[in-house]
Amino acid sequence: MSEPMGRGGAWTEERGTSDEGRHHLEAAQAASGKHGTSDEGRHRLEAPQRRAGDAAAAAELRRRIASQFGRSLHVRTLDTGSCAACEQEIRLLAAPHYDLHRLGFFFTPAPRHADLLLVTGPMLRAFAAAAGKTYDAMPAPKIVVATGACALGGVYQPDAFCYGSAGEVLPVDVWIPGCPPSPLALLHGLLVAVDRLAERVAGLSFTVGGTS
Repeated sequence: MSEPMGRGGAWTEERGTSDEGRHHLEAAQAASGKHGTSDEGRHRLEAPQRRAGDAAAAAELRRRIASQFGRSLHVRTLDTGSCAACEQEIRLLAAPHYDLHRLGFFFTPAPRHADLLLVTGPMLRAFAAAAGKTYDAMPAPKIVVATGACALGGVYQPDAFCYGSAGEVLPVDVWIPGCPPSPLALLHGLLVAVDRLAERVAGLSFTVGGTS
């Protein structure tokens, strides 16, 4: 014979075995700092580690740009048919939390002012000519960064409408995976791009025939 509903409910709540009682208990323990196994507790522990990783990547990026170029670098974004998820992550780089400007990066709408081309999307065939003109308009030395799974060729296969990868049209130097890549992944990708661009700057000669 089953126990009365009132008695059964009181027993399970007192023992902490009902869903409602267990949720209340976990919330109270997480708030008091005694419960380290809930998702909220883990996130609270991981948040300082993520912030420390972001700060370390940002500091290294700022140091390399200042030491290798002595000026800011300008980025031109190029959407070749993406779903805009990668663009949302790129926009976060300019938000106060990441503040890409303090690292020496600035977004520019003009390819003639750009050092770095940040490409998203699977490269639609209808956009290939415009992508080529954008790349040709950039002054040398320049570098191309394919951003996100679509640009890397991991989502769409080549067909009558798209090439399936940015590398089919542009000479890609750095690949940043992710769907979409996180802002921290973008920072790491820019860090690699800065090194690649620095190698090209170091190889430049500003003299002709031994005379300046």
